[in-house]
Amino acid sequence: MPEKPTKVLIVDDDPFILDMYVLKFKERGFEVVTATDGKLGLVKINEEKPDVVLLDVVMPTMDGFDVLQELKKQEKTAMKIIMLTNLGQKEDVERGMSLGADDYVIKAHFTPSEVVNKVMSVMGMQK
Repeated sequence: MPEKPTKVLIVDDDPFILDMYVLKFKERGFEVVTATDGKLGLVKINEEKPDVVLLDVVMPTMDGFDVLQELKKQEKTAMKIIMLTNLGQKEDVERGMSLGADDYVIKAHFTPSEVVNKVMSVMGMQK
């Protein structure tokens, strides 16, 4: 029986960013689910049980840091969480990591393909 594809949830309020990352992850064989804000992201995490979550910080209704805090309360530790944002200040990175993110990726510093490679690395997958 073939192995089921790794499921990634991308939480970002920018439709262009979502489309771009969905395409790149699907090209590499991932199953992709999206959410357009933090609250919907939490719903999707509970419904879809993704293997990895790419989480933007600046979003309406609930930002990425709030989502991380909520996940910590729920003890959702099996999945990997990667912050994918343009907030690159040292304090932001430290805050994300201290709240339980597995990695912190600044969008402007990586191409979508490099982000896919980063996710594969965090997941311990062959590139």
